[in-house]
Amino acid sequence: MDGKLTLEKIGALAGVSRATVSRVINNHPNIREEVRQRVLEVIAETGYQPNQAARSLASNRTGLLGLVIPRDIQELFTDLYYPRLIQGVSQACNESGNTLALFIFHTEEEEQQIAAQIMRQGFLDGVIIAGLHFGDPLNQLVLFHKPVLMIGEPLEYPQASFVDADNRLGAYTAVSHLISLGRQRIATITGRLDMTAGQQRRQGYLDALQANNLPIEDQLIAAGEFEQGKAYQATLQLLPHTPDAIFVASDSMALGVLRALADVGLRVPEDVAVVGYDDLAPLDTAVPFISTTLTTIRQPIRRMGMLAVETLLEIIKEPQGPPRRIILPTELIIRQSCGAAY
Repeated sequence: MDGKLTLEKIGALAGVSRATVSRVINNHPNIREEVRQRVLEVIAETGYQPNQAARSLASNRTGLLGLVIPRDIQELFTDLYYPRLIQGVSQACNESGNTLALFIFHTEEEEQQIAAQIMRQGFLDGVIIAGLHFGDPLNQLVLFHKPVLMIGEPLEYPQASFVDADNRLGAYTAVSHLISLGRQRIATITGRLDMTAGQQRRQGYLDALQANNLPIEDQLIAAGEFEQGKAYQATLQLLPHTPDAIFVASDSMALGVLRALADVGLRVPEDVAVVGYDDLAPLDTAVPFISTTLTTIRQPIRRMGMLAVETLLEIIKEPQGPPRRIILPTELIIRQSCGAAY
């Protein structure tokens, strides 16, 4: 066909109006099926490519989804959790035909500036926020006029939609398993307690001790803040109180625990049993201080990322619907470090 293809020319070939072609391209529901098919056949035969900017104006959609992670670049790629999460989000974006914009920060000032920019500019169809801590400036995005979904239950904003794993029950399962193996002095190294995951995993630990009539000892609770180096130091802090097991609130921290135990000459699991959380730590013994495979709580991290996109798209389609609150189950993965499989 001579000249530039336009909606008018596609309409003329299909025997319909320009407006009908536009409605077909934008998936308008009130189009007779035979008309829709005729227009689509003409588009396929001519190789017509709709103008994406024009489509965005017509549909009020850009096809751009934001993933906001309030972590600096070093933490983002050293914590094994986030690369797996990003894989799931990006896969779901690709499969749904959307483009992913990733927002990460170096300073708190930069975080505040980007949050304000996201709220001020309407270039995103919706936003996914992962890993928020209480009081974070990015919490204001919950009030954003565009759809927002959290990865991690936002205790500060019960009206918000979220996808999460069952952190409390997962931790309860881990500690109950250690108790079933005869461990009596079970310590824990907690994650950040200004994050929902850190609070809920600590509470699951406490629940299991209470349910089994074991005393809660403050000296057996140490803060690791989801950082491997801090977990190493926390382990050394715990050892004078002679724990026979340690529940660690993330696999990344569990690597620090295993290194600390190896450095002081304690054997895992013979002297101290260890259970992690995430199912992300290396399973082989290529790392010098790892002499055992890690028992852990598996949470479906990649699936959470994919489900976050799927749920956000539902919210975009039906913004007036009720909040979506999705909590996925976890699974105990038994390996050598707990003492049940060595």
